[in-house]
Amino acid sequence: MKEVPRDDGHELTTNQGASGNWATVGRRSRGGRRVHRQREKKKGKSVGLRIGTLNVGTMTGKGRELADMMERRKVEVCVQETRWKGRKARSIGAGFKLFYYGVDSKRNGVGVVLKEEFVRNVLEVKRVSDRVMSLKLEIEGVMLNVVSGYAPQVGCELEEKERFWSELDEVMESIPTGERVVIGADFNGHVGEGNTGDEEVMGKFGVKERNLEGQMVVDFAKRMDMAVVNTYFQKREEHRVTYKSGGRRTQVDYILCRRGNLKEISDCKVVV
Repeated sequence: MKEVPRDDGHELTTNQGASGNWATVGRRSRGGRRVHRQREKKKGKSVGLRIGTLNVGTMTGKGRELADMMERRKVEVCVQETRWKGRKARSIGAGFKLFYYGVDSKRNGVGVVLKEEFVRNVLEVKRVSDRVMSLKLEIEGVMLNVVSGYAPQVGCELEEKERFWSELDEVMESIPTGERVVIGADFNGHVGEGNTGDEEVMGKFGVKERNLEGQMVVDFAKRMDMAVVNTYFQKREEHRVTYKSGGRRTQVDYILCRRGNLKEISDCKVVV
């Protein structure tokens, strides 16, 4: 097992729930899939956010349920497949606000949910498409970019997949290299178990075999000097699998961060 540097008091945790995926970066550790935590020491202060990622299936009728879950988990969340049309920010209850973008009420849509105390820290919102958006926050002088992504499914046209990755590339290229980046996404691909030839961007602890969509994730990580955080932590399979349907058990949801900031992550797992 590759030893990953730890920063005590930080964790990355991921949950699995009925209809989504979670991830968190931040202060404490998906009714969905994953949660992780990141902290930066600045002028003697500890700065951190716990960030999750969740495919909600639809936000309709789920706002308060999501807010209550976030309150329990103490997380900020990237959401995918919101199926809400528009480019707005709205309260979903329990002191949380959802920034979202969608063009069709029947498909796609992405968003980021923040506790309202952090809303004043938002410097910029980029609603790139109904598959990619990002928020830039400044917390105690630390710049953190939170990116939500929803990749096309396996059966989608190659052109649609290439457009998604081009949009994600553009978002990354617009972020200064000195700023933190956390991507919470439903990538709809399997990076697979093992990391031979890809040691610089991933660990050994993925799930099963890589497919074409998973290779796209790895290629993106290499282009942008990112790390696929999930794969660096040795866990039982149920703490790596992010999607279950019938007899299928796969890993399609991932947390990515800059390789240089990987040492700030102490743990990452699916929480059932």
